[in-house]
Amino acid sequence: MDTIPISIQGLELVKQELERLKSERPEIIQAIKEAREEGDLSENAGYHAARERQGLLEARITFIESHMARFNVIDLSAISSDMAVYGATVCLEDVDSGERKAYTLLGPDETEYVPGSISVYSPVAKALLGREEGDEVVVEAPRGKITYEILSIEFKGAEALFPPA
Repeated sequence: MDTIPISIQGLELVKQELERLKSERPEIIQAIKEAREEGDLSENAGYHAARERQGLLEARITFIESHMARFNVIDLSAISSDMAVYGATVCLEDVDSGERKAYTLLGPDETEYVPGSISVYSPVAKALLGREEGDEVVVEAPRGKITYEILSIEFKGAEALFPPA
């Protein structure tokens, strides 16, 4: 079974989301109960909406729980490297257009919490992993191949990536 990288802080945010989702269960069950009491379920929009919400909620809970079993928890403060690895913020320049971008390489379950981050499983991150400053990488994109030069690699740490709320 493959592991999924996640930071200590990312894991905490995923746990909070799971807790929040589970706390919504009673409310949805109550909405379904009230909708059932209205009678004919075949044309009861409230019932169908509540059941759909319940299905989406349970699917998300199942997804999170299945991923949590595969998490490889990583301490961002313990990472440093000259190469692009998990936790690195990589500054790139499109060789053709000169456009600059910066991406932080994180696990797929924590990227939604960190602006400017991408999953280590994304095509861009896969091209960057293991590369160093000055290297050129080619990424297959919908618009064709894009060549980037790696301008810098830095490790900002958990405090910068996951500021306290």
